[in-house]
Amino acid sequence: MTGRTLVTGLGVVAPTGLGAEEYWAATLAGRGAIRRITRFDPSSYPSRLAGEITGFDAAAHLPNRLLPQTDRMTRLSLVAADWAFADAGVAPAELPDYDVGVITASHSGGFEFGQNELRALWSKGGQHVSAYQSFAWFYAVNSGQISIRGGLRGPSSVVVSDQAGGLDALAQARRQIRKGTSVVISGAVDASLCPWGWVAQLTSGRLSTRDDPRHAYLPFDERAAGHVPGEGGALLVLEAEQHARERGARVYGEIAGHASTVDPRPGSDRTPTLQHAVELALADAGSDPGDIDVVFADAAAVPELDRAEAEAITKVFGVRGVPVTAPKTTTGRLYSGAAPLDLAAALLSIRDGVIPATTGSRLSPAYDIDLITDTPRPAPVRTALVLARGHGGFNSALVVRAADTPTHGRKA
Repeated sequence: MTGRTLVTGLGVVAPTGLGAEEYWAATLAGRGAIRRITRFDPSSYPSRLAGEITGFDAAAHLPNRLLPQTDRMTRLSLVAADWAFADAGVAPAELPDYDVGVITASHSGGFEFGQNELRALWSKGGQHVSAYQSFAWFYAVNSGQISIRGGLRGPSSVVVSDQAGGLDALAQARRQIRKGTSVVISGAVDASLCPWGWVAQLTSGRLSTRDDPRHAYLPFDERAAGHVPGEGGALLVLEAEQHARERGARVYGEIAGHASTVDPRPGSDRTPTLQHAVELALADAGSDPGDIDVVFADAAAVPELDRAEAEAITKVFGVRGVPVTAPKTTTGRLYSGAAPLDLAAALLSIRDGVIPATTGSRLSPAYDIDLITDTPRPAPVRTALVLARGHGGFNSALVVRAADTPTHGRKA
């Protein structure tokens, strides 16, 4: 199918705001939401901070019958999907069968669901499925719940590639649209702030153990010592260009290019492949490095990972050759939900002509990047690059640009 893949709706659920506009206002104001965990007692754990979503009342948005069947991640996802469709002006039930699909990602979803099953297993003598069965089953359930609730009978799948998965899901959605599907809701929402999920996240060795929210998550800073996890993310409505134009849709931008790579195993002599992912994504978009107005960084806040990302950016764009930002310092890293939320921020940057800041960080002199800190930077933004990396060597890069950007010399 010819034509571009356009973004026409945003559904955001973030620690800093429920809804795209609330999130965006908080992001530009630099209001952070990282604080001591309240959903369980974290005092016995080495890491005690997270980006929690507050003020979310699932009962106010979802039928009561769904509440006992779902966990927090699924409830947040269902509401984000509703908001995305409403923002796009799309009523899935009014479209032909099989015209609307759902493709999401998950990194750590199912932990809370599995923990509830374990609790029931212990209390009721084994009358429930095992936690491991429920964890594996949950990946399909989260996407399936969105399909069932919205009556979406088009392509449906879940991508699992850790934090890179959110971008990979959007790329898969673009492929399905090119095959003929008119509309796909895609992205990711993650939520694993429960004891079992917390222990699993601690095993990475990458969580910050600081208790001061102002100094806990500092990517590209000499003081960087790990990240703070969070919950939330974004779901986006993607549409075939012809379908969006025929119905007069408001368009945020175009999903223009994507690539994913996997790093070599640790200890090998081969170099990391994030740079290659960036170059392939630019080629897929038909863009040159000079076309990129801003990079939304993965921002691991682990010194060796920050160094690898800064070097990849510098090698592609030159020394301080492009503005770089990581607004996730206000929310924490949301795993598979982080990059779709960054993509929403990139689209809002294109809309409003402003790049949000990396709050709290002071750029280390070891990195030759133009990191935007302290305050947002007004700038015309036509094309943005979003980066994401997952534990285990996953890399993903996605190019998004204003929908009215001329496509002469570029791929449709």
